[in-house]
Formats: sequence, C-alpha cells, structure tokens
Amino acid sequence: MAEQNDRAFTGSIPALYERYMVPLLFVPYAEDVAARAKALAPRRLLEIAAGTGVVTRALAAALPATAITATDLNEAMLDFAITKLTAHHVTWRPADGQALPFPDASFDMVVCQFGIMFFPDRVRGFREARRVLAPGGRYLFSVWADLGANDFPEAITEVLEARFPANPPRFLMRTPYGHHNIEHLTRDLAAAGFTDIKVESVDRTSRAASARDATIGFLQGSPLRAEIEAREPEGLEAVTAEVAEALAQRFGRGAVEGRLRAHVFSAGG
Repeated sequence: MAEQNDRAFTGSIPALYERYMVPLLFVPYAEDVAARAKALAPRRLLEIAAGTGVVTRALAAALPATAITATDLNEAMLDFAITKLTAHHVTWRPADGQALPFPDASFDMVVCQFGIMFFPDRVRGFREARRVLAPGGRYLFSVWADLGANDFPEAITEVLEARFPANPPRFLMRTPYGHHNIEHLTRDLAAAGFTDIKVESVDRTSRAASARDATIGFLQGSPLRAEIEAREPEGLEAVTAEVAEALAQRFGRGAVEGRLRAHVFSAGG
C-alpha cells in the first residue's frame, strides 16, 4: 500500500511540486539531460514520467527539430504539464512506462528523469524502453544518489524520524532516494538487454528562497504528504513548521543552499 501511495501525485500536489520542488531539485538536472540529448541529436524522442514537464520544457528548447512525445502515468501531473508548454513539436500522452503504447523501434532516444523509482518492476520498465528504441538509440535516465549526498531530504528525514519514532514516514528513503545502487541498476539494464552502459555521478546545488519553501516542497508537494497526514491527520501545518525551523537552524534563515547528487545513466545496445 505504501508503494502504491508513492505514486499518488494528486490534489494540490502537482501545483506545489511545480512551484517548490521543480526549482529546488529538478531544473539543474533537466538542463543536464537536455544538453546530453542535444549532443546526440535524436529525431524522435520519448520522455517517460514527465511529471509537470520540467524536462519536457528543457528538451523542447534544446531540440526544436525533434519530435518529442512526453508521457506520464499520472494524469493529474500530465494535465498540469500541458498548461505549462505549448509547442508544435511536443505531443503529450498518458502512458505506463512498463507497458508503453508504442510500436517497436519508434524512437531514437528515451529519456526518464527521476522516474524509474516508481516502476514496480524495474527490469520490465527497462525492457520496454529498449523495445521502443530504434537500433543505435540511447536510453538516458537519472536517479538520486543516497540521502547522505543530498542535504535537504537527509535533514528532513532526520526530523521526521524524531517526530514519529514509532513509525517514521519513509517515502524519501524508500522511493526517490532508495534506488541509488549503481551496480544493481547496471545489472537490471543488462538483464533488459542493454549492453553499452555508462554512468556519471553529477553534483549540483539545491537552492530555495527559504527553509520553509524547501520544506513545503518536500512535505506538501510530494507523496510524503500522505504519510504525514496518515500519522497526524490535522497536523500537516504543525509538522511543516517544525521541519522548517529545523532546516532554518541548520541552513540559515534567508535563502538556503544544499548539496545535490544524482547518477545519470546512458544505455544502448
């Protein structure tokens, strides 16, 4: 049940995610992935788990001559993304990354930024990406490194562990920051049929206008919200205030910065 809730980006979450989480975490890596894609100049590109479209927007700007198909399983996120970008070379479509509704060899590139952690069966998802890739195509995807290399989620997890010692919310540890093992990911890619596998760890800086903004992003703009509300149904604002104060004590009371690290994979074959 917890893993099903990890994919529940509903209600006000898409708007909060876009406002707080996208600039905090995702813009730096969207720019990185778009630059990598541009260097390979694909004619047909599929994006899986597009979310609110931060990568889609970067890809659309970097690849104006590329036919881009942006997909997500969560229609609430996709509906929000569509409002943020209108471009003649971008098509939006709901799709399950583990059962893609496209023929074999439909794309020269498949991109998935921070989405594979939501696959119930990672090898199956990788097989689908390989199936829709044309010969010579590339699969680009990124995953977060461990919590210890990502300052804000690590600090938030520590505060929540103290607040709920008997049953701490584990969404961050379990899902976004729980799929960082490069050896395991490489093994799963090989099991899916990929042979040319490269990985690079990429460090960036996370920035927010305040500790409270960073806290709202994580606690109210992600499925972590449901875990907190399940433990303290009327306590979301109180928990947000407590976590924000802890972050302010650690990172400062003005604009805040923290470390980011992700692993970026490129696979073909």
